[in-house]
Amino acid sequence: MEYIEEFDKLKTKVLKYIMFKKRTEQEVRQKFRQDSGELLDDVIKELKELNYINDENYINKAINEFKNLKNMSIKEIEYKLITKGIKKDIIEDYIYKNKEELINYELNSAKNIFVKKQNTMQTEQIIDYLKKKGYLEETIKIAKEDF
Repeated sequence: MEYIEEFDKLKTKVLKYIMFKKRTEQEVRQKFRQDSGELLDDVIKELKELNYINDENYINKAINEFKNLKNMSIKEIEYKLITKGIKKDIIEDYIYKNKEELINYELNSAKNIFVKKQNTMQTEQIIDYLKKKGYLEETIKIAKEDF
């Protein structure tokens, strides 16, 4: 009986946390690390079964958010998702399945950066900036030509 009460209490706390903003499994584990153990594992397992915690859905939502709000390279997206605790193989699988769409996004991002930085930087400086941000050589070349 006590286990069920503790389970429900923790489940409620975790639900409040993930309903405020979608979270990865790793973010939940980090936030509730003081409750770690079998109880937290059981709560996470149930919430995954109910699809409240789903790292693949999180990737979709995060990338759509990035596309709407930021100019990023595919490498930057990958890095951001890794820092959220998502397994590299899940990220790589998503990138592979959506390669064409992500390359188009990266190209548009590079073009936007060229436009934004043209008044304050030389072309070579912009190219160096894009390289540091992880943009693909081909993307930079096309963006420069269109610039």
